Amino acid sequence: MADYGHELLFGTFLTPVAEQAQRVVALAQLTEQVGLDLVTVQDHPYQAWFLDTWTLLSVIAASTSTVRVSPNVANLPLRPPAVLARSVATLDILSGGRVELGLGAGAFWDAIAAVGGPRLNAAQGVDALKEGIEVIRAVWATGGGSVRVDGRYHRVWGAHPGPAPAHDVGIWLGAYKRRMLDLTGRLADGWLPSSAYAALDALPAMNAAIDEAAVDAGRSPGDVRRLYNISGAFTGSGRDFLQGPAQVWAEQLAELTLTQGMSAYILASDDPDDIRRFAAEVVPGVRELVEAERGGSGPSAADRSGAADTEVRGTSAAVVPPAQVRGAVPALGVTPTPDDGVRLADVQVWDESTRPTGPDPDPDRTYTTRQRAAGQHLVDIHDHLRKELTEIRGLVDQVTTGAMDPGAARSHINTMTMRQNNWTVGTYCESYCRVVTTHHTLEDQSLFPHLRRSDPRLTPVVDRLEQEHHAIHEVLEGVDRALVAFVGRPDGHKELRAAMDLLTDTLLSHLSYEERELVEPLARLGLH
Repeated sequence: MADYGHELLFGTFLTPVAEQAQRVVALAQLTEQVGLDLVTVQDHPYQAWFLDTWTLLSVIAASTSTVRVSPNVANLPLRPPAVLARSVATLDILSGGRVELGLGAGAFWDAIAAVGGPRLNAAQGVDALKEGIEVIRAVWATGGGSVRVDGRYHRVWGAHPGPAPAHDVGIWLGAYKRRMLDLTGRLADGWLPSSAYAALDALPAMNAAIDEAAVDAGRSPGDVRRLYNISGAFTGSGRDFLQGPAQVWAEQLAELTLTQGMSAYILASDDPDDIRRFAAEVVPGVRELVEAERGGSGPSAADRSGAADTEVRGTSAAVVPPAQVRGAVPALGVTPTPDDGVRLADVQVWDESTRPTGPDPDPDRTYTTRQRAAGQHLVDIHDHLRKELTEIRGLVDQVTTGAMDPGAARSHINTMTMRQNNWTVGTYCESYCRVVTTHHTLEDQSLFPHLRRSDPRLTPVVDRLEQEHHAIHEVLEGVDRALVAFVGRPDGHKELRAAMDLLTDTLLSHLSYEERELVEPLARLGLH
C-alpha cells in the first residue's frame, strides 16, 4: 500500500454522555489546548443518555477556535441528507471552515425504527447512503440549478441549493463491508473505520478494495484519505497494538501511515491524561518518523522494484530484462523482482530447488487496470520490506563499528517490520498468532484460503510460502538473540553480522519467490 502523502491529522473521539455535558465540552477544549487537530463525537440519536451530536458539535465549535469538528459518524437514516447538508454548511460558515462530515449508512435498525426512522437492511442502507451523498453534494453546489435527485430512499426534487460551506467539506465514510468499501472508493473523500471493527490484519484487504473501486471510478486511490479511530493503553510490553509506551505507539502509527496510507488518528478516550499524553508524546513521534521517511533521498518504490536486491546486498547485479524474468507477464505490465542469486551466509534455511511452481499464465489473456493494480500491490509491499531491510543492515553496520549504541539499535529494530511482536512481525508470522501486520495482504487469514479456493493449482505454492513464513520467523528471532550477544560479548559482532546475512538471504529469496508465483494469480483472481 502506498503512502498517499496526506497531511497528518490527530484528534479525539468523545462520548456525548448527557450527564457529563460540560465535561465533554471541556475535553473538546483540552483537545485544542494540547495542539490536536480534530474533535469528533459519535452519533446515536436513539440513545436517550447521549447528547444530540449536532447540537454538541455546534457548542464545541463555538467554544474553540482552531480544531476541526466532525460527527463520527452521522447517522444518515435519522438525519435527512438535505437538512444535514445545510446544517454542515451553516456550522462550517460560522466556525470559519472547521467542519468535516463523517457519515454512516446506519446500523441498529430496531433502535432507528423505534424513534421513527426507516427500518432497512444492510444492502438498502448502502443504497440510501449513495443517494444521500448525491443529495448532500447537490445542496452544497450553489453554482448550478435546483437539486434534483430522484432516489428510492431520498427524493429531493426542485430544492434550491445552498448555503455553500466555507471550505470543501470532506465526506468520510465509516465502512467495513465490501459494498460500503466500494462506495467509499467511488464517492467518498475519506475512509473512517475504527480499530475495534477494522483490525490491523483486515486493513490491507479493505484498503485494496477501496483502491480498486477508486481506480474503476476513474479516481486516484490517493483521493480517499484514510482515517483511523484508535484506542489503547500506555501500559504493557508493546507486543500488542497500542498497548505500551508512547514511543511504541508512535512507531506503530508511523508504520501504518507509511505502509497503509493512514493519515489521521483519532483517539477514542474520555480520559484527559490519555489525551495529554497522546498529544505530547505520541503525535510528535509519529510526525518525526513519517517526515524522516517521506523526506528521505532514497529511490522511489518504482525504482526499488528492480534494484532493491542490489541495494540491500551492496553488490552489483545484472539488470534482467522483464521478459526474461520468471513469472513476468508482458500483458500484465508488472515485473516480479528477480532473485539475483547472491547469498551472503554460509548456511541455507531451506532447499530452494524444492519450491513448487504454479500454473503458467495464459499468454492470450489481457488484464484490466484494476487487475494490474492488484498484481502491482504485492511488489509495492515487498519494496517496503526491502527498504526496511536496508535500514536494518545500515544500523548493524553502525553498531558493529561503534557508531551507535547497541541498545538503541536493538530498540529500533524491534519496532520495524521484521521483528516478532504483534505489530511488526509483518509477513513472517503464522496466521494463527495474534499478531498484526500492515505490510502484506498475502499472509493474513483471508488471502491464502482465497487463492486455494479460487485456483487449487496454487495450493502447493501457498503451502510452501506458509512453511517459509515459519522459517523466517526463526531467523528473525536469531537476529534479536544476536543483538543481545553483541552487547554482552566482545566477539558478538561476528554473530550479529552472520544473523543479518542469513536474514538478508532468506527474506530476499522469499520475496522474489512469492512475487514470481503470485503476481499473476493476484491480478487474475483478485486480493480476496
